[in-house]
Amino acid sequence: MFNEARPAVPSMLELLKPVTWFPPMWAFLCGIVSSGLSPSGQWLTIFTGVLLAGPLVCGTSQAVNDWYDRHVDAINEPRRPIPSGRIPGRWGLYIAIGWTLVSLLVASLLGQLVFTAAVLGLLLAWAYSAPPVRLKQNGWWGNSVVALCYEGLPWFTAAAVMSGAMPDSRILWLALVYSAGAHGIMTLNDFKSVAGDRRMGVASLPVQLGVPRAAWVACIVMVLAQLVVIGLLLSWGRPMHAAAIGVLLVGQLLMMARLVKRPAELDYWYNATGVPLYVLGMLVSAFAVRSLLVEGA
Repeated sequence: MFNEARPAVPSMLELLKPVTWFPPMWAFLCGIVSSGLSPSGQWLTIFTGVLLAGPLVCGTSQAVNDWYDRHVDAINEPRRPIPSGRIPGRWGLYIAIGWTLVSLLVASLLGQLVFTAAVLGLLLAWAYSAPPVRLKQNGWWGNSVVALCYEGLPWFTAAAVMSGAMPDSRILWLALVYSAGAHGIMTLNDFKSVAGDRRMGVASLPVQLGVPRAAWVACIVMVLAQLVVIGLLLSWGRPMHAAAIGVLLVGQLLMMARLVKRPAELDYWYNATGVPLYVLGMLVSAFAVRSLLVEGA
C-alpha cells in the first residue's frame, strides 16, 4: 500500500494549506465570543476545538480537494505538491483518509454535538471534491458547502463547546447568515482557476457566468448577508454594533466598486483588503450577541 516514496514533511504540510485554516479558526473565535461565557478553565478544550476547526477538518478538506483536483491543478497550479510530484503516488489520498480519522478521534473528545458537527463537516468535505457527488462541479452548490464548513460549522462548534448544549438561536442565525455571505468569498477564490475548470468541466460561477458577472454576484451576496445581519442586530436592540458593521460594509462597497471593473486582476487584492472587513464584522456581531446573553436579554 505504501510502496511509493514517502513525501517530505514540508510537502505534506503544504498539502494541508495552513493559510486556509484562518477562516474556520476565526469563525471558531467568533463562536467562543458569542457564547457569552468565560473561557476561564476551558483553555484545553478551546485549544482542542481550534485544532479541530483549522489544522484537522479544514486541513482534511484541503488534502481531499487536492487529491481529486490533481488533474485540474496540473493545468492551473502545477507547482502544488501532488501535480509537482512532491506528494508521489497515492500519498495524497492516504493523507486525506488518515487526517479524516484523526479529526473524528479528536472530535469525539469534545462531546456529541461537536462530534456530529465534525462528521457533517467531513462528509461535506469529501462530497465537495470526491466523485460521484463532487459538489464542486457546480459553483452554486460547491461554494455553499465550503462557506458553511468555513464559517457556520466552526462558529456553531465553538458555541457548543463553550456551553455544552445547543447554542442560542441568535448565534445560529449569525452563523448561518455569515455562511451565506461567504459564498461570495468562495466565488472570488475561483477566479484563479477558470482556465483549468473550463477544460476539465468544472462549472464554477466564473465559468458559468463569466468573470465579470460572477464578480457582481459575489459582491451582491456578501452585501445582502451583511444587510441581513444589520437588520438582525437592530431587531435585537444593538444599534451601535449594527452601525459598526454598516461602516465596515461601506468600506467594502468602495472596494467592490473597483473590483467589478477589473475582477480578473483584482481578486487577490480584494481578498487581502475587503474580505478582512467582512470577517471583522463577524466578530462585531459576536460581541453583540455576547452582550445580549450576558445581560440575560
